[in-house]
Order: sequence, then structure tokens, then C-alpha cells
Amino acid sequence: MARPFHLNTPLLESVSMTQRVGTPVFLKMENSQPSGSFKIRGIGHLCQQLAKDSKGVVCSSGGNAGMAAAYVARKMCVPATIVVPSSTPQLVVQRLRDQGATVNITGKVWDDANTEALRLAETEGLTYVPPFDHPLLWQGHSSVISEVAASLEEKPGAVLLSVGGGGLLCGVIQGLKDVGWTDVPVIAMETVGADCFSAAVKAGRLVTLDDITSEAKCLGAKTVCRKAFEFSQSGEISIISELVTDQQALSAVETFLDEERVLVEMACGAALAAVYSGLVHRLQDEGRLPAPLGPLLVIVCGGSSMDMEQLSHLKHKLHT
Repeated sequence: MARPFHLNTPLLESVSMTQRVGTPVFLKMENSQPSGSFKIRGIGHLCQQLAKDSKGVVCSSGGNAGMAAAYVARKMCVPATIVVPSSTPQLVVQRLRDQGATVNITGKVWDDANTEALRLAETEGLTYVPPFDHPLLWQGHSSVISEVAASLEEKPGAVLLSVGGGGLLCGVIQGLKDVGWTDVPVIAMETVGADCFSAAVKAGRLVTLDDITSEAKCLGAKTVCRKAFEFSQSGEISIISELVTDQQALSAVETFLDEERVLVEMACGAALAAVYSGLVHRLQDEGRLPAPLGPLLVIVCGGSSMDMEQLSHLKHKLHT
């Protein structure tokens, strides 16, 4: 079997977060993947299965899926075309080009870029690499939980993650089922304005948002994948859907940089904000999470769309 493209990432205990939450907090540092985020797990697995003899791959991405596809394609010596919306930071466009990818800027949001990627796959005969909605992606992402199970001495009390299109959520749930941790609840975080999963859970059906108004552009799918919604309805695993504001997500990014010395993007900040904004305590007070809680596993999903210039830009934009 071919060697995977992803790394077994560090699992670090955060002393400062542990003090805030009152239970051990472990950080699964997916920011240290070669492509900068967890996306390489699923996309690497999918490409190994589907793109071995491909004339080229095409991926639609607000950043991280594209970075993973470009990295994997370069390692496989396959041409990559990455279609991104105009909201994508220039920094990400340049990093994609640095990986050797052709970058096609189309539309305003991810859904527009995805329509173009599907067209290119059809007309150019390219292998389409979906950013979040495919069983092979979820199978690849599930490895994040098997790694934790191999190194954590006790079962987590809860898993905390961010939701964009739902690929990581589906992978984590599959992973929890694989290791027999179906009684571990998942806290699924989004930002207001990029909340397609929360909207679907509240409506009891898939919902397509009118627009993405959050600055957490990598959470910016207008519709969550059907499998994530089905998991939310099935009751197999408890999924707690919660929202934070862009300001709370940005504040979490800044606090994480100060306390853990790691810079992540806004999409990742949505999950971190559950700790820093006191949301975990509120869920315990409401009886939706156990108190006391076992170890809290935080998936630090990472991200390539943040540097100090972008952080400064967001601070100015959101604080004025």
C-alpha cells in the first residue's frame, strides 16, 4: 500500500487551555501537516485511489483543500488546477502557485468556483477532487482519531472542531465509530455568516445560505454536505452545533498565538473560541456536556490563509 502523504501530527496538552476549562485539553496540531491543514489526510487518500493515472487534477477551494491537492499533485507528478473564489487572499493564491498549481479565480464564493471546477473536469478530462463531500475524504480524515486513540491514555470527554462543508466532521465521526468512541460528543463550531451546518440542524433539512458574510472564508460553503447533516439527525453520536462571531474567532486566533505561539486562520479560530469565550462552561451549565468533563480534544485544523499582514487587516476590519 502506498505511503500516505499526511503526517502523524503532535498531540499536545495545553496548560493554559486546561486552566480555562478545568479539564485536560489536548491539541491535535493539524496545522503542522505539509500542506498546512488536516485536508491532506482525505485529499491524499482520495488522490492515491483516483488520480494515479490522471492527466491532471482540478479542485475548488477557498484555500486549504487547494493547498492539499496542489501538494499531493506535485508529489504524484500530476498537473493541478485549483479554482478559487475572488474572496481568496492573495497570499493563498501565491502559495498555490508556489506548489506548481495553475490558479483559476472564478466567482465570489466557493460554490461559484466549484461549478467551474466541475466544468473543467468534464471538458478537460481532469480528475475532480472534491474539497469535503466524498467518502474517500472522510475515510482519510478519520485517521486523525485513530492517531489520537493510539496516543491518548483515556477516552476524550468531547471533541471540538470547526465545520465548513462538513468533511472534517464526517471524518471525525467515522473515526470515533472505528475506535468505539460513539459515546464521545462532538462540538461543531461555525462563525455567524458561514453557518450552513447550524442552519440545517435548526431547519431539520439541508439549507443553502444566501451568501457567505463571515470573514472565516475557509468555512464558506453555502450548503453543508448531506452526510454531515445525516449524522446530525441520526443520533449515533451527539453533535452539538454552536456559533461564534467573527470577532470571537479572531480574538481566539490572537489568544492562541500569544499562549501557544502558533498562528492559525479564522476558520480554526471558530473552534478555539469555544474554549476562550467560555462556551464549553456554558454547555456544561446547560447540561449539554458532562461536568466534570473528561479530556477535551481540540482539532487545530490549521490553515494557510493567515499571516501577520492578514491578521492586521482583519483586526482593522472587525474592530472598526
